[in-house]
Amino acid sequence: MQSLDSLRTNALACRNCSLCETRTNVVFGAGNPNAELMFVGEAPGAQEDLTGEPFVGRSGRLLTSLIEGIGLTRDQVYISNVVKCRPPDNRDPEPGEVAACAPIIASQIEYISPRVLVTLGNFATKLLLETKTGITKLRGTPVAYRGGVLIPVLHPAAVARRGSAGLIEARSDFEAIKLALASDPSEVK
Repeated sequence: MQSLDSLRTNALACRNCSLCETRTNVVFGAGNPNAELMFVGEAPGAQEDLTGEPFVGRSGRLLTSLIEGIGLTRDQVYISNVVKCRPPDNRDPEPGEVAACAPIIASQIEYISPRVLVTLGNFATKLLLETKTGITKLRGTPVAYRGGVLIPVLHPAAVARRGSAGLIEARSDFEAIKLALASDPSEVK
């Protein structure tokens, strides 16, 4: 298994898709490499591309608030994205871009080995669960995953678009995350 530093070096040098031509920074991931809780989103946005850090824009502020709402800080978790470079104009990642980054996120998950893995939105959920079922049907439901638990939740941008109803759903989903952290992963089917 590669170290996170080795994976980061490989990601910084990656030229496996056209996103390398338009990125400002590779947004590899950040946080505690020994975290019990890991979040995986879709792809970096404009702020993330500028800073090289995941979830630092408006969605990041909402994610931080939700994390703090269950008694944790960003320093206690690990946060990454499936795609490591910003798609132009924040468009959805194309299948080839997702495929180019899939081995990197798989290796990050293997290295971090979180007890609870949270997918933020459709792309991460569909990739990691290998499903076509959408996030609205799967959100908040824990699934056994690689000796731990995977919980799909709405992406913070979708939560923000839904207003107060989205925030209520997100808080409920984050309570499921808190419960999963306190539970035995083998109890999840």
